[in-house]
Amino acid sequence: MISNKILALLAKSLAIVVVYTITSMEIQAAKAIEIAGTIVPKGSRKDLTLTIAAGKHSPATIIPVTVINGENDGPVLATVAGVHGYEYISILATENWTKSLTPQAISGALIIVRLAHVPAFEERAIYVNPYDRKNLNRSFPGNIHGSQTERIAHAISTHVVANADFLIDLHSGDGAEWLAPFVGVYGGPLASNYEQALDVANYFGFPNIITYEMKTQHQVDTKRSLNRQGVAANIPTVLVEIGENGSKDATHVEAVIEGLNNTLGRLGMLNPKAPAPKLASQPNYFTDTTSVPVSVTGIWYPRFSVGRDVEKGEVLGEVRDYFGQVIATIRSPASGYALYGLAGLPVKQGESVMTIALK
Repeated sequence: MISNKILALLAKSLAIVVVYTITSMEIQAAKAIEIAGTIVPKGSRKDLTLTIAAGKHSPATIIPVTVINGENDGPVLATVAGVHGYEYISILATENWTKSLTPQAISGALIIVRLAHVPAFEERAIYVNPYDRKNLNRSFPGNIHGSQTERIAHAISTHVVANADFLIDLHSGDGAEWLAPFVGVYGGPLASNYEQALDVANYFGFPNIITYEMKTQHQVDTKRSLNRQGVAANIPTVLVEIGENGSKDATHVEAVIEGLNNTLGRLGMLNPKAPAPKLASQPNYFTDTTSVPVSVTGIWYPRFSVGRDVEKGEVLGEVRDYFGQVIATIRSPASGYALYGLAGLPVKQGESVMTIALK
């Protein structure tokens, strides 16, 4: 017969095994990624669809997302393409980049929004949503009971940004914009880990870096963009801009992919650990930007549509009425670098025709 003492020891051992098993399961579960109720375990990849319910004045829509959860621990990187549906570079780069990624190749996890603004994409709408005429990139954190744009913003804020340790917001010049490539870095007292964000920006390999200081909550909240949503979520955030006029230029697509791969290396997310990428030629650093709004509606004729230095008071272009008469001559409000702007022809009162980066 087995003595009571031995039975007690066996029971104690069994309890230890049970506790160990439960603890191990809890650790495994903690390493999984959950997006809107879908669990993506370690070492797996899943394409999933965030469903945006219909509202009172707009139909339902979707957000296609790919989650790649690596076999080893690491940070969670979220990338978002297509916040503006006519900015094709970000969408194409994301599609091509995602094809090359496997759970075995990364440590940590990737939450990849392949196309944030499907209604604008399908309707070829620049800047705004075709149903409520709102700019998704001024609508965060959104509202689950709001208009379609606000419902999309809420889903991205809740299921993507809130799950991330680092955010990359991918853009390009919209259907009516020219643009010089740049990376925006978010710093200041309200931003998180500016040093890491700046490091990622440096290794993206783009010629221009803009540092945006987030000093007040009002600044973060006013017409909140996705990148400012990253600041509000207390995660390091960069904005990537390349391409113009709704282009699909292959060299721009490859530049984004190279920058994203360099980001994985800088965040220690590559398996095996990749050697540090070579730092590209020294970028131009700017501390802020200023816009150039116009006070009239008409036809915009820019003097140039390319990134270059400008001087304060320099003529940037003119606005003519619909009979061809000049009704406004537009001058630069500051010296700096012309970063992006309207390529013409239409312009409305209050719109900015150019953004100038400041030293």
